[in-house]
Amino acid sequence: MSKIERFEDLKVWQKSREMNLKIYKLSNKGTFAKDFGLRDQIRRASVSIL
Repeated sequence: MSKIERFEDLKVWQKSREMNLKIYKLSNKGTFAKDFGLRDQIRRASVSIL
């Protein structure tokens, strides 16, 4: 078993970072990007998992 020295070494953190980037990319497209309130709320929620 490998030793975890930093939180960035955790697989769960790496996966949540990938998901966060996907959410940001998806929320920049189409009509979703124009609904600023919803877009920003979704982005804030995705950041909270980091």
